Amino acid sequence: MSRSSLKTLSLWLAAVACLSFGSLANAEAIQWVTVGDPGNTADTAPAGLGAVATSFRIMKYEFTNQQYTDFLNSVAKTDTYSLYKADMSGNYSGGITRSGSSGSYTYAVKPDMGDKPVAYVSWFDAARVSNWYQNGATSSSSTETGAYTLVGGQISGTAPTVNADAKFYMPTADQWYKAAYYKGGGTNAGYWNYATQSDTGPTRVTANGTGVGSAGSTGNFANFNYGASWNNGGSYFVTTVGTNGGESAYGAFDMNGNVYEWNDLTGAAGSSRGWRGGSWYVTSASDMSSSSSYTFPTSDETGDLGFRLVSPVIAPVPEIDPAGMGSVLALVTGALGLLERRRLKAS
Repeated sequence: MSRSSLKTLSLWLAAVACLSFGSLANAEAIQWVTVGDPGNTADTAPAGLGAVATSFRIMKYEFTNQQYTDFLNSVAKTDTYSLYKADMSGNYSGGITRSGSSGSYTYAVKPDMGDKPVAYVSWFDAARVSNWYQNGATSSSSTETGAYTLVGGQISGTAPTVNADAKFYMPTADQWYKAAYYKGGGTNAGYWNYATQSDTGPTRVTANGTGVGSAGSTGNFANFNYGASWNNGGSYFVTTVGTNGGESAYGAFDMNGNVYEWNDLTGAAGSSRGWRGGSWYVTSASDMSSSSSYTFPTSDETGDLGFRLVSPVIAPVPEIDPAGMGSVLALVTGALGLLERRRLKAS
């Protein structure tokens, strides 16, 4: 090995030693599940939904108040794009407070609300979260380009199509439908009526005094029809994500109940976007079924509406233990030094 090659390799190893192995410094880690079975057939009742050509990942849980608070503290010290809503503090399903004045706003989760799904978010709020993650989730990360190109600071009107290189974005109706209702295990497996892997409507959950759902993570249950009133008898109805019954076939929780979730319909630009899944507010289990869907303006933001993101499947990368990395580098560097000394003796 030449001296220049050894020097280059040594510099590269030094750079590796300085890397942070956490990729999104200002964001709580997202837990993903993989939706496989690419090229699956569409459902027949309702017809034409759920066929997706490629594998993808979807958030295991709904986006939470803690995750949205991290986002706000990173990019909304001035809150140019109205990412925070007063209802997030003052209403029963809101979970975030704001302090200070424009230019120095700070945000905090309300007691026992960090692990509840965020509500009062418009499609544009969720799009800006997508852009923030796409750009590294730091205080300097743009919220206006990345997964979606938002023009002129728009907070209403026509939602653009997702950009081709997007890594974090909202699911299409087909992606959301497949993740919730498809049975999995093949390309012609069929669909459940409900996202709890059941054809029978779920039983509603209750909640304990801190909003943890009574069902845990198993069974045909969901948070709907005002069943989970908590906060010492107060009117809090959103519940801790993942505690309201069983998962979908791919491992995603709360795709029935808790809060409705935005979807991108076909993905084409438009002034409306989809809602699916039902919420704590709906009174009938049928509102959570595969046959139930709604479209609303992109600016809508209600106390029973949230979101979850999807992402392309990423090829697995071998995990590196930061605690052991120093020892590995020391051994490699020592070996390189020995090679260099032998080269100098031979020259």
